[in-house]
Amino acid sequence: MFVSFLVGAIRIGAIFLFGSTGEIITEKSGHLNLGVPGVMSVGTAVGCLSEYYLIKSIGTSVPFLLVLVPLIVTFLAGAAMGALYSFLTVTLRANQNVTGLAMTTFGVGLAGHLINLIKAKMAVIARASKYYTNLFPVGDKLGWFGEIFLSHGIFVYLAIIVAIAAQLILNRTRIGLHLRAVGENSATADAAGINVSRYKYWATCIGCGISALGGLCAIMDYMGGNWDDVHFLEGFGWLSIALVIFTLWRPALAILGSIIFGGLYIASNFVTV
Repeated sequence: MFVSFLVGAIRIGAIFLFGSTGEIITEKSGHLNLGVPGVMSVGTAVGCLSEYYLIKSIGTSVPFLLVLVPLIVTFLAGAAMGALYSFLTVTLRANQNVTGLAMTTFGVGLAGHLINLIKAKMAVIARASKYYTNLFPVGDKLGWFGEIFLSHGIFVYLAIIVAIAAQLILNRTRIGLHLRAVGENSATADAAGINVSRYKYWATCIGCGISALGGLCAIMDYMGGNWDDVHFLEGFGWLSIALVIFTLWRPALAILGSIIFGGLYIASNFVTV
């Protein structure tokens, strides 16, 4: 039972890991983006639409494209939401909290409209969900080790890679140093010759793109390609923001934190009265 619980926690934890890693990058630039639920919703809806029309055009003969294209499209849709947020908060200097909450309301509503276009045909998307899961079939033959470490889909490993890369970039590179300087004291960073607005835009767009991948992970991996309720992604978005604080703005620590959050999320399924 413990192995099954841990596997489930890791699997759903990938959703939180994408969301928190993206938000950490955004917050390192000095932005608190409360629009993560909306970003995840819009990115996922656009990704699902791309999956549907891709299957309709080329079928399922090229599984690699059925995974790669929706991933890229979802990231770009999330980045577009990040660009909108940056325009409002950086260029127009709108209040960050109000803008973030407005982005959540707008994003969930827009996602609901987009997904209604294909809601009756979600079975087509569900056909492609198998290409996102069980990346290493050999894991089933390696007992508990294979079940814990090698029985997951592409999203779990991608989320971990992204989190580790973000940790290294933030702490070991000049770009990360400049980004942290912008977030901690933008006036000093500007005086040092750092383009503050550029760093804020890029960090927010990239962060939102990464967060959006968490929504696609929820649909294509956790939900098996089914999307019955557009509002359920909101909960994942808010928990991802909470995970940022829980892990002290450290992407590497968020890997462990996401497993804890994932375990708490599914704990009721393993509790017997």
